[in-house]
Amino acid sequence: MKFLQSIFALLLISGAAFAQDDLVKSLDKNKSANAKEKYKFKTILNLEASPVKNQGSSGTCWSYSGNSFLESEMMRNSREFVDISEIYTARCAYIERARNYVRMHGNVGWGDGAELHDVVQVYGKYGALPYELYTGLNYGTEKNRFGEMQAALEGFLQGIVKNKNRQLTKNWMPAFTAALDTYLGEVPEKFEYKGKTYTPKSFADEVVGLDAYDYVEMSSFLYAPLYKPTMLMVPDNWSLQSVYNIRMNEMTEAVDNALENGYTVAWATDVSEKSFSWKNGVAFIPEKDYASMTLKERKTMFDGPKPERKITSQDREDAFDNYTTTDDHGMHIVGKASDQNGKEYYMVKNSWGEKNDHKGYLYVSKTFFEYKTTAILMNKNALPRRLKKELGF
Repeated sequence: MKFLQSIFALLLISGAAFAQDDLVKSLDKNKSANAKEKYKFKTILNLEASPVKNQGSSGTCWSYSGNSFLESEMMRNSREFVDISEIYTARCAYIERARNYVRMHGNVGWGDGAELHDVVQVYGKYGALPYELYTGLNYGTEKNRFGEMQAALEGFLQGIVKNKNRQLTKNWMPAFTAALDTYLGEVPEKFEYKGKTYTPKSFADEVVGLDAYDYVEMSSFLYAPLYKPTMLMVPDNWSLQSVYNIRMNEMTEAVDNALENGYTVAWATDVSEKSFSWKNGVAFIPEKDYASMTLKERKTMFDGPKPERKITSQDREDAFDNYTTTDDHGMHIVGKASDQNGKEYYMVKNSWGEKNDHKGYLYVSKTFFEYKTTAILMNKNALPRRLKKELGF
C-alpha cells in the first residue's frame, strides 16, 4: 500500500511539470483546417519586437510572458534589447517558494507555476541575467524538461517539513540550492557582458534599467471591494500577493489605453475553453455553449468570425467559483487587430514556439479577455487617468 501511495504521489508531483505538454496536446484538438483562410486579420497596432520563445516541458509560462513584457518595457524606454533569462527568474522564484513551502509546513502548492507579479518581485530582489549566460539547460536537453527536477525538489522539501530531527538546521536551503545548481546551472556572482563586469543586480539596474515598483497587477471580482488590494485566490499564488480589484470593463479600458500609448501588457488567463484554439491562433466566446452545439457547429467553430455571447460580471464570477475559469497560462498582449467584420482582437504573444497558424501569436476577442482573465500586469503610467486616480497612483 505504501508503495502504491508513493507512486501516486510521484505522479501528482510530476504532473505539474508535464501539465504544459498535456495542455498543448489537448488544445491541439480545438482547431479547423479552414481557420487561416476564413479569418482575415488586419493589424491596428503592433508593439512587439522580441522573438517568440518555447517554454518546453515546463510550467514557466509566467516567467516567459513576464520577461517578454519586461523586454518590451526596455525597448519602450529606448534600451537595447536584451534576451532576459526566463529560467534564472524561475530559479529565484523556486528559492522563495521553497521558503514559503517550509514555513507553511508544506501547506502551499509546489510546482513550476507562479504569477506575473513573481517576475517583477524576482527582478527587484535578485536582478536579471542574459539568456546567453543562463539557459537553464544543464541536463542534456535542448528545451526545458522539468519533470524529474520538480519531483526531486518536492520530495526533498517534504522531507524537510517532516523533519525527524524536529528542528530545522540551516543546511536545508544550501542543499536545495545545490539541487537547482545541478539541474539548472550555477549562478555567477559576477559576469562579463559586452566588455563590462556585472552582478545580476547591477545588470538589472544598469542594462535592463527598469524599476520594479513601476508595475501594478489587477483583476476583477464581485466579492471584493473596488479599487482595493485583494488576495489573488488561485493555487499558483504561492507568494500570497494581492491584486487591485477593478470592474470587468475597466480591464479592457486599461489594456486599450496601454496599447494606444505604446505600453504592452502581461496577461494571465484560462485557456481551457473549447473556443480557445492554439493551432488556429484564435480565442473567442461563442453565442452557444459548446455542450449545446451540433457536431457540425463544433467542427466549424473556427471557420471564420462568429457572433459572441454577452458576458456579464456575474458570468465571470460564476466561472471562477465553479472552476470553469482556472489560472492556466500566462501570455503577453502586444497589439490590436480587427477581423473582416471590424471586430477588434488583442494580438497575444505565446511561449509555445511558432507552430501555429500565426507563428506563435494569437488573436483574442475582448469578450474572451473579459471573461477569462485571471490577472493583468502593466506599467502604472499606462493606466487611464481616472483609474490611476481611483487606485491612488
